[in-house]
Formats: sequence, structure tokens, C-alpha cells
Amino acid sequence: MNADKRMTPKRKKWFTRNDWTGYLFSAPLIIGVLAFAIYPMFAALFISFHQTSGLSLNGKWVGLSNYRYALEDPVFWQALTNTFLMGVLSVVLGIVLSFVLASLINNLKWNFGKNFFKAVYFLPNVVSAVATSLLFSFLFFPSKEGLLNFVLSWFGVHHPIGWFTNPEVSRYSIVLMSLWGALGYNTIIFLAGLQSVPRDLYEAAEVDGAGGYKKWLHITIPYLRPIFVFMLIMGTIGGMKRFTDVWLIGGTAGNPGGSLMTVVLYIYRNAFLASQMGLATAASYLLFIIILVLTAVMMLLNRRKDSLD
Repeated sequence: MNADKRMTPKRKKWFTRNDWTGYLFSAPLIIGVLAFAIYPMFAALFISFHQTSGLSLNGKWVGLSNYRYALEDPVFWQALTNTFLMGVLSVVLGIVLSFVLASLINNLKWNFGKNFFKAVYFLPNVVSAVATSLLFSFLFFPSKEGLLNFVLSWFGVHHPIGWFTNPEVSRYSIVLMSLWGALGYNTIIFLAGLQSVPRDLYEAAEVDGAGGYKKWLHITIPYLRPIFVFMLIMGTIGGMKRFTDVWLIGGTAGNPGGSLMTVVLYIYRNAFLASQMGLATAASYLLFIIILVLTAVMMLLNRRKDSLD
């Protein structure tokens, strides 16, 4: 009996001295997360059920009225439509173009050429959104003095295009601008993935008579599927939170004609211009639910694909 007691390991204490030391050093980070992430999240949820300007948590309880108003507001649906359109185009074109560029760079035999193109394509990623918007405002100037319209006039396009002033064109101009800024980062990620593909797979395919296109289609793309999924999820989240570029180009009204109004810009207007913090936080949680559902669907589809494989 005594021997059994001696062989039974002692139960570990909940907190040892080393644990307390670790928590002490982690305390600033934990406090920061609680104060600036967890608390605002629950405070916003509480405010979304009230009619308040946001100066305090006190306000008139309105229940789900803020959510109902947002869902019945045509401006919210217009903003959601614009956000989806610009987001889908930015994500799809960004992934395809960056993967093609990464494949071309990876096939270069000259190391200096690889490093040169990596630096060139990544350079726009370090430029701030404000500088990018100012640059494209000059490039996409709506008159003949605009650089792009001036170049297009050489090819017979004599009527200047209102890149940021025509509601039918402005959203696509924003997509082009965002592609220029994000293409380099995606290219570098894909390039790192391409360099990790085992050479044995390519050599085995060459023995079977596969050419460069078939190796790219049946080996490279399937092997990089996790990176495609990562790019798709992160691009979707970033696209649904679009704010800076449309605000700098179209202002708080999402001009021209509300074509650049996004959900986050809708939230900003109601929170800081209309002082309807309850409505703004309700729209924020609606956006959170949309992003959560989209992310969950993409992850489930990827998991289903893994199970089928």
C-alpha cells in the first residue's frame, strides 16, 4: 500500500512559481488584448441594441431595431453590392495574376533576374495607401491631361474616360489600383511556395512524358492549393473591409453616385458623421457575420476537397 502511494505521481499544482513568472511577463499583452480587443467587441455588441451617439454606453434600448434598419436601408445594400463586386474582382484577379507572375519569375534561370523582379513587384507593397491614391488620381485624371487618357488617345480613344468620376467605371478603377498595391505581396508568397515543390515530382512527370504546361497544371497548382486557399480567405476578409482607398478617392459619400460606397464606409458615416453609433455597430456585426460565413464556407469546401482526395 505504501509502495503504491510512493509510485503515484503527485498532482501538479494549478500555478507554480514559473507559471506566475510567465503570466507576469505576459500581463501587458493580456491587458492590452482585454482592453483594446475583447472589451470593445462586447461593448459594441451592447451598443448595437441601443440608440446612442456613442459618447457613453447609456442610451435608449431599441432591441433589434438598428439591425432591422440597416437591413432595410438601400444604402447598406448598395454598399454591400459594391463591396462584393470590388472584392471578388480584386481577389480573383489578384490571385491569378500573382500566381502567373510568380511562375514566370520562378522559371528564370538568372538569379539576378529573379531578385530584380521580386524587388520590382514587391515595391508597391511598401507604399502607403495615401501615396497610392494620390498617384492613381494623377494617372486616372478624368481629362486629357491624365496620363492614362493621354496614352489612350494615341490608340484612337479621343473621349477622356472618367476613371474616378464615372459611376460605371470607378469601381473597376479601384480594383486596378488595389491590384497594383497587393500584387507584389501575393507574388512573393506564391514564389516561396513554388520553390518548395519537390523536384522529384517534376522529374517523375518528365519521365512519363509530361511537358511544362502539364507539370504546371497537374503538379504545381494542386501542390499549392493550401496557399490558394490562404490567399482566397485573406483576400476575402481584406476585400470586405475595404475603406482607405475608396474614402480617399470618393470621400465619405462614396462618390461618384455612391458607386464607391462600401460597408465599412457606411459604418464610418453613421458612426462619426451621423452620430448613430448604435446603427454603426449593428452594421459592423452584420459585416462580421458575413465575413464569418464566407470564411467558414471556404474552409468547409477546402476540407471537403481534402476528404475527397
